[in-house]
Amino acid sequence: MMKPVLLTLIAVLAAPAAAQAPASKPAAPAAKGEDSFYALGLAVAQSLDVFALSPAELDTVLKGIRDGVQGKGKVPFDEKAQAQVQELARTRQEAQAKKQASAGGDYIAKMAATKGAKKSASGAVVIPQKEGTGATPTASDKVRVHYAGRLVDGKEFDSSYKRGQPTEFPLGQVIKCWTEALQLMKVGGKATVVCPSDIAYGPSGRPPVIPGNAVLTFDIELLEIVK
Repeated sequence: MMKPVLLTLIAVLAAPAAAQAPASKPAAPAAKGEDSFYALGLAVAQSLDVFALSPAELDTVLKGIRDGVQGKGKVPFDEKAQAQVQELARTRQEAQAKKQASAGGDYIAKMAATKGAKKSASGAVVIPQKEGTGATPTASDKVRVHYAGRLVDGKEFDSSYKRGQPTEFPLGQVIKCWTEALQLMKVGGKATVVCPSDIAYGPSGRPPVIPGNAVLTFDIELLEIVK
């Protein structure tokens, strides 16, 4: 189901959109705070991922945003309209989940056939990129890692590298794929880890970023076992 915050973000987005200069005029200098509005637009765009909008559908959504802010909407956004949006989100999520399930099996098989690939007890595929020389963590350890995660289609959904900050977590408190895969690595090592959906986020996924049934691939660098 669509998160309620999406509706608020969509409504706010129209303010900078309506204030854009006509195409025939020279571009105006960047206004103070424009980066914040642009970031807001990116946040809304990410929230809309669940709908998998076509270009034509996106144009209609943007028209609805502008009309709503300018008071030109054909119908009020009442309970009926909200139910329609939620139903659209549900059907699009289901379609994406089916697509992910179809593509995931072949992808896992392909990656498992990569030279040097290892499998964990539950089926996580670990492909070493750099062998570590340090200790191997246990499920009760806390680790410090750098990582980047992407979907089967190559779309990146998270990256500690881009944030410029490694992350720390107890190894027993993350998705099962990570718990098992990192126990096949040593400190100082780097590996590509492929996570089947059932040991990642399952049929529900983590909308809007991760669709249901998504097979996930992570490039993980094990930096330290935190004492």
